[in-house]
Amino acid sequence: MPLIAFSGNRFLAEETLRDTLAARGLSVRDLPRLAGEEVSAESIGPLLTPSLFGDGGVIVDFAGVKPDKALLELLAAAPVTVAVLDETPPATRIKLYETRGEHQPSPAPQKTGDVAGWVAQRARKTGLKLDRDAALYLAEVFGPDLTGIAGELNKLALLDPPLTAELVRRVVGREPPGDSFAMLGAATGGHPGEAVTQLRRLLESGEDPFKLLGAVVWQYSLVARCVALLQEGGRVTEAAAAQRLGVKPYPARKALEVARRLSEGKIRAHLARILDADLAMKRGLDPAATLERLIVQLSV
Repeated sequence: MPLIAFSGNRFLAEETLRDTLAARGLSVRDLPRLAGEEVSAESIGPLLTPSLFGDGGVIVDFAGVKPDKALLELLAAAPVTVAVLDETPPATRIKLYETRGEHQPSPAPQKTGDVAGWVAQRARKTGLKLDRDAALYLAEVFGPDLTGIAGELNKLALLDPPLTAELVRRVVGREPPGDSFAMLGAATGGHPGEAVTQLRRLLESGEDPFKLLGAVVWQYSLVARCVALLQEGGRVTEAAAAQRLGVKPYPARKALEVARRLSEGKIRAHLARILDADLAMKRGLDPAATLERLIVQLSV
């Protein structure tokens, strides 16, 4: 009988484990599960005997456990199904899982767009009529917390469709965290109120002001280079900008969006203001107030 290891995001790994065992005629609720100090050869050994009706099984959770070679060998040689939850196994354990059994990784989406795609896919799978903006809102407020999102989707299933972004916001009742690209987009779009709101959310979520300024410097360096690319003439695509800037498509797209609103003279003025803010913060002026003043200046 196989050793099956499930790694990656715990929520996804647990779901994959349940589905995999169910497809093999095994119920998670009927199998013994060992974790923490229970994970030892002495505790697991007696559970590795087939039942009178054929295959048995056991679930072993390696969270907080460092299994030794003898324990791994015991599990790999078991005559019953052994399902191992191992969120971040080292390469040596992955090799053992793949050579002596099965390895089913469940990597979690991290970027907001990828999380939104996961939300939309899960909603479709469960029959929820969730619109695109609602999926994006859930991705923004929960980030990679898939367990939290799944819980909200369970609540939303009790409501009548369509599940619009406005309805989902009222039910969930959470504000999305600040977004530095959204902050700069609002500033360069002439919306100081929204830009300052984004800044305050970032600060309230615990972002360090100096790191935020560093993000502004980095993002505006991309914007300045995008302005130069646009002035070269011709159509500049997201893919072309990403290649020329040496960054991934998302920051390239956001930098292009800002750059299209700015001239060379405007970007030079903005860079001078950013330099002034950097010097002010290094001289001991209030970081939050300095950042807020900078964001307002970038909005006019």
